[in-house]
Amino acid sequence: MFLGAGSTLFENAKRQRHNPTHAEIVLWSYLQQRPLGYKFRRQHPLSIYIADFYCHSLKLIIEVDGNVHAEIETAMKDAERQKNLEAEGLSFIRFTNEQVEKNMGFVIAKIEAYLKSRSH
Repeated sequence: MFLGAGSTLFENAKRQRHNPTHAEIVLWSYLQQRPLGYKFRRQHPLSIYIADFYCHSLKLIIEVDGNVHAEIETAMKDAERQKNLEAEGLSFIRFTNEQVEKNMGFVIAKIEAYLKSRSH
């Protein structure tokens, strides 16, 4: 599922996969193990956006937000982006860089609780 993402967005996503943040590296080391059997993709194009991590079978986006996301303008853009993607039937889980880097146990517990709630 790419929701009509264009070729330029795919190139941008590819560049972002080659320049992950430390928090993205940490979270990817967990998600690439396919927790509870779910496959995740990183820097995945969706519509006009790029999701940090995406599970197609669950239509789940996991975002890792740095300090810039606390700024009012960025937070407003994030809210609009999330609203637009949720209108397409996608769900979100958000973490801060600090949560991923300093409390990975909490992050894993939250993700696994969500995955278990969606398991058949």
